[in-house]
Amino acid sequence: MIELSPSQLPNPAHWFVSGPPWTTALAEHALVPGAGRWWADRAIDPRAIAVSCADHVLLRGDPTAVAPLALAPFAAHYVQAPDRFLPLLANAFDRLVPWERMVYAHHLPVSPPPPPRGVTVRRLTPKDAPALAALGPDLAWIHDSWGGPAGLAAACGYGWAAFRKDQALAVACTYFRGSRHEEVACLTVPEHRRQGLALACVTALSQDIALRGRTPSWTCSRDNRPSRLLAWTAGFRLEHEYVHYATGQPVRRATGLAA
Repeated sequence: MIELSPSQLPNPAHWFVSGPPWTTALAEHALVPGAGRWWADRAIDPRAIAVSCADHVLLRGDPTAVAPLALAPFAAHYVQAPDRFLPLLANAFDRLVPWERMVYAHHLPVSPPPPPRGVTVRRLTPKDAPALAALGPDLAWIHDSWGGPAGLAAACGYGWAAFRKDQALAVACTYFRGSRHEEVACLTVPEHRRQGLALACVTALSQDIALRGRTPSWTCSRDNRPSRLLAWTAGFRLEHEYVHYATGQPVRRATGLAA
């Protein structure tokens, strides 16, 4: 597949008319400069499309238009695609692990408890980039969809954090920004969990999203009970379930030409 330039990008609505709400949000978010990448089997009148942002990939269109080796850039990613792509994915990677996922939408406003003494919950500003970078590599995924800590910090109104002085203890952000839905992601620094900090950040962010006229959505693994509990406590309710696939490494012996 070839990577499309900004002038070649198609309308996401043409390719993502169905599926979980976060898929359209991801495709639209990937149009933000530096946030994601669009791929196609050909630049003009494409038959197959791939959209990547952070470590997530969407595939749509005709899988027979794509050679297995063309999917090599999507090794060690999470791929969401219609079932017709499964034979192609199985031929492209040495491992393909299905993950059951649960999609929630925000329905109920909540009032979180006040933060502990000395902790302030507020919107991120561009000056908070060093605090986000200081979260370290294990928690860096929270700003991957914005191209890094500076990108998320500069996206004013799309991120909230709990701070003690200059240290970020918990962060919630719009991970994928769509025209109808905004996918919410959050984390808490391990030693500061079970203090309601993530709940406070998610609640504040959800209010901002609603004020923008969009619906907050939340997606997590079926096996991630803490995430499911936090979503429920924050006023999210289950609406959809689906499966995406964790890919391994490319199968170099794979052969075949695009149709």
